[in-house]
Amino acid sequence: MTERQILVAFIILLSVITGIFFVLFGQITVRKLRKNPKTKDVLGLEFMSGWDILNAAQALTMPKRWSKKLEKSPLSSSNADSALLFENTNKFDRILAAIFYWLWMFTGFSGAILILMNTFGLFD
Repeated sequence: MTERQILVAFIILLSVITGIFFVLFGQITVRKLRKNPKTKDVLGLEFMSGWDILNAAQALTMPKRWSKKLEKSPLSSSNADSALLFENTNKFDRILAAIFYWLWMFTGFSGAILILMNTFGLFD
């Protein structure tokens, strides 16, 4: 196998694992937050189905200082309210959010970097 094939296989494997964590986090944590009357309206703007799962994971994973900056920005309606989410989640939910969110970010950036490397001919 070439280096490119190994990297692509690795990114595909990470994408599958990320998808599994997306479903787990959505079913375990976000489902509970959607049913709670206090938190169902603070999950952020949902551009497409499931986007609130990403918003909730980001709010539970990012440092509190960064979350506060996002919540004070003009686009604050598109982000979840981290303080309220922290009050209504437990440690397991936050760990699950962190695993999912950072896997998602790493997989996305890895795919983009792989495309750039291929574009610049590093695999020829």
